Amino acid sequence: MNYYLQGLSVTLASVAPIGMQNLFVISSAASFTRRQAFITAVIVILFDVSLALAAFFGMGALIEKWPVLRLCVLGAGSLFVLKIGTGLVFSKTEDIQSKKHEFSLKKIITAAFAVAWLNPQALVDSTLFFGAFRSSLPPAAALPFISGCLTASPLWFFSLTLAVSAFSSKIGPKFLRILNAVCGSVILIYGVRLMRDFILLLRSAAGSAV
Repeated sequence: MNYYLQGLSVTLASVAPIGMQNLFVISSAASFTRRQAFITAVIVILFDVSLALAAFFGMGALIEKWPVLRLCVLGAGSLFVLKIGTGLVFSKTEDIQSKKHEFSLKKIITAAFAVAWLNPQALVDSTLFFGAFRSSLPPAAALPFISGCLTASPLWFFSLTLAVSAFSSKIGPKFLRILNAVCGSVILIYGVRLMRDFILLLRSAAGSAV
């Protein structure tokens, strides 16, 4: 039980700070109906849990081992993140008002996948984070620990969705427009950083090939 609580607490501490997944969930909960917001949260949780499992069992290390794979993920990820951020920043008030009636499951799945699996920073950080803990755990503690980690994701994202959704009906489209702009701006910063890293890595790879 102690290892379960350890996994739960450290994962909650790592997922709570503002990041792309949190900003995506906040924006969705504020713009969509409560039912749609919880559907979005479920999708985000599934990708977050799959990423945690992959990182815990070492699959994320493939990005470090295969530079070409890392380059592809970094390039595609930066473009997806920039697209998500741009869409939020330049969303209009009337778009936000009609968004509740234009819920696209395909777009939500694509965006949720992008902020998790196409974010090389998240992949590498998750690998280092979970890898460090796994290396320090006795074999029998691995399952309780990762179970606690996986519990943290739905606990956090459902709570975040419920909290934002509870207040979204009491605030107007103008406030939602500002919220989208703020969330989108931060996501754009992430995207620019990822694109910068992609360019630097591409230059490094080209220099090595010469």
